[in-house]
Amino acid sequence: MPAKSPSPIRRIAITTGGGDAPGLNSVIYAVTRAAEHQGWDCLGIRDGYDGLLRPERFPGGGCMPLTAERVEGIAGLGGTLLGSTNKGDPFAFPTPQADGGMLLCDRSQDVLDALAHEGVDALVAVGGDGSLAIAHRFAQRGLKVVGLPKTIDNDLAHTATTFGFDTAVDFATDCIDRLHTTAASHHRILVVEVMGRYAGWIALHAGLAGGAHVILLPELPFNLDIVADLIRRRDARGMAYSIVVVAEGARQLGGKRMVVAPAGAGHAERLGGVGEQVTTELAQLTGKDSRCVVLGHLLRGGSPTAFDRVAALRFGTAAVRSLAAGQSDIMVALDGNEVRAVPLAEVAGRMKVVPVDGDTVATARALGICLGA
Repeated sequence: MPAKSPSPIRRIAITTGGGDAPGLNSVIYAVTRAAEHQGWDCLGIRDGYDGLLRPERFPGGGCMPLTAERVEGIAGLGGTLLGSTNKGDPFAFPTPQADGGMLLCDRSQDVLDALAHEGVDALVAVGGDGSLAIAHRFAQRGLKVVGLPKTIDNDLAHTATTFGFDTAVDFATDCIDRLHTTAASHHRILVVEVMGRYAGWIALHAGLAGGAHVILLPELPFNLDIVADLIRRRDARGMAYSIVVVAEGARQLGGKRMVVAPAGAGHAERLGGVGEQVTTELAQLTGKDSRCVVLGHLLRGGSPTAFDRVAALRFGTAAVRSLAAGQSDIMVALDGNEVRAVPLAEVAGRMKVVPVDGDTVATARALGICLGA
């Protein structure tokens, strides 16, 4: 018997989960316009999967019809029209209990039922490693799914870049540029803490672009005696200030990452404080006036750069083309300058960290930048 042709698609849905990133609205715009070109309806799910699991929270309902008119002009805006959450895994959904506690419940079937009720034939899931792992599990349950790589941390495997990363690096670089002048004026050490829980891509690229003198990465446990020695040598040569860029997940040799809030029901641990720690200890080791600047969520905000807008538009339209071609359980990735499909199974639960023996780290060392190791 001839193979059955895939069932036709009439309506797709899009969800933006995890931390927000510049370029999400560009993706929503691209998916909506490309779906319309295919003759499909498009539906936006609010706050990850919360719009399906807790629709009563949203005035007007948990899903938003997306049309060309609704998304007009949003491609250059920061944030996400649909909202987001990093505490809404449907396979371990935080559910209040009668005793006031919280229990993680598997509500994945509720999501599938809600999508069927809405007449949704396929899902475009936009997110980082956690969101794409969820998307893969739904694909295994029979849902047509295409994932899109979103994270400012650039830590997703099998894609050259994720949208949001370029904007975060561009902003961090601008901040470092500004800090050079005030650090030099007062002969200070200025420590700049940037996001990067387990991968130091933002710290490395922004530190390089911004002319930092020290870059501390999660991939290379650091020794502050080495950093202090570099700062003393700079002082001896008349360069009486130093810029230190540190990723939030960086840690001292033999130490642990600094956690300000442990993992809880449906959310990962929250890191923070390494910038202040490095600042305090360098002041003690060098005797210099030292200050700390934490960029934090500033890196997530604002309008996406032209690069991130174009990347998001390419990813969004490629997702619709992939669904039209009958593909599912894939992530759209950038391979060199070409967009290609990667099985979600090869992405889910995997992380792309900075290769410590790679060219970019070698570049930093060749420029005399101290990595603390």
